[in-house]
Amino acid sequence: MKFNEKLRLLIEEKNITQKKLANDLNIAPSTMGGYVQGISEPDFETLKRLAEYFMVSTDYLLNVHETKIKNHLEDELLRVFRGMTNEQQIVFIEQGKAFIKLNALQNKKAKSS
Repeated sequence: MKFNEKLRLLIEEKNITQKKLANDLNIAPSTMGGYVQGISEPDFETLKRLAEYFMVSTDYLLNVHETKIKNHLEDELLRVFRGMTNEQQIVFIEQGKAFIKLNALQNKKAKSS
């Protein structure tokens, strides 16, 4: 996914306007429009401010995957997790653990068959 597409997605998920984002980051609305439309890209400092604002990494915004991350789904999972409240994160982790236990039981049954 391209930078402008990720930026547009983050703006929609946060339910804000481009103008609000531009105002919050002290950027001209026309400049922000250029970022969202893919006409221009931010400088390093603005990229860092966007990452901090949306609580994502600059690597996420630039679609750079670390070798530890197997695919974009792990990147997306981390972004979603960071956007949750502490209570939601705890529930999310417990649900994930339940899926792992279920998979282990299913694997055990499959091996014994």
